[in-house]
Amino acid sequence: MTPEGVTTLAQPGKKMKICTFLWVYYGYPASSYEGVSVEGMRTRCGSLLACRDGMTINEIDAVAGVPDSGTAHAVGYANESGVPFSRPFIKYTQTWPRSFMPTMQSKRDLIAKMKLIPVHELIDNKRLLLIDDSIVRGTQLRETTEFLYHSGAKEVHVRPACPPLLFGCKYINFSRSTSEMELIARRVIAKEEGDNVERSILTDYANPDSDRYHKMLEEINKQMGFTSLRYNRLDDMLEAVGIDKDNLCTYCWDGRE
Repeated sequence: MTPEGVTTLAQPGKKMKICTFLWVYYGYPASSYEGVSVEGMRTRCGSLLACRDGMTINEIDAVAGVPDSGTAHAVGYANESGVPFSRPFIKYTQTWPRSFMPTMQSKRDLIAKMKLIPVHELIDNKRLLLIDDSIVRGTQLRETTEFLYHSGAKEVHVRPACPPLLFGCKYINFSRSTSEMELIARRVIAKEEGDNVERSILTDYANPDSDRYHKMLEEINKQMGFTSLRYNRLDDMLEAVGIDKDNLCTYCWDGRE
């Protein structure tokens, strides 16, 4: 960490870059890094996601964020789209502050379930658009979606605030613990392409305008049980940060160092 508290990443001989997930996910909401407010970035990020997505009050009843890091993204989406922001479930945080902290997946799943308290009036027969900061392994968001369906939701449309994670972080071990195959996007790609995927093919999967990208999203959506799935684009996410992209690490999404 730098004296200012910013996570910087680099290998010997390469330029230091700031982890973009600092704003998207693990930065403290009231903090600013490199002069960019975390809460402000997340709100802009959600707004840009709404502009690209185009969902309206005719298609969904409410926009919700997976607390806590998804909340500001959802507020931005709601403000931009004109669809009301809602809190259909409350997160009880007295158990663990971060459910990814335990090393065992079964314990992470249990803790995630323990945190969620439904507000049935805001769920029953509602068409919800749910924003989380990201989809890593997919387990917790799938559990959250099932929780909403079981609590009475009619539809659950999911909009992650960042693009699909295709590469495990090699710097701070954020997006993997043992293998890149823990990433749901990579598991889907392996199912289609085999285990040894060429870098050029992965690059094509990272392109939101490619046929491979859209096929990957269809399979993730099917496996996760969402009503629909659309990820934020890398260019929109970086615009929400608003600093020179050459100073930002985007390795998790595009594999570029």
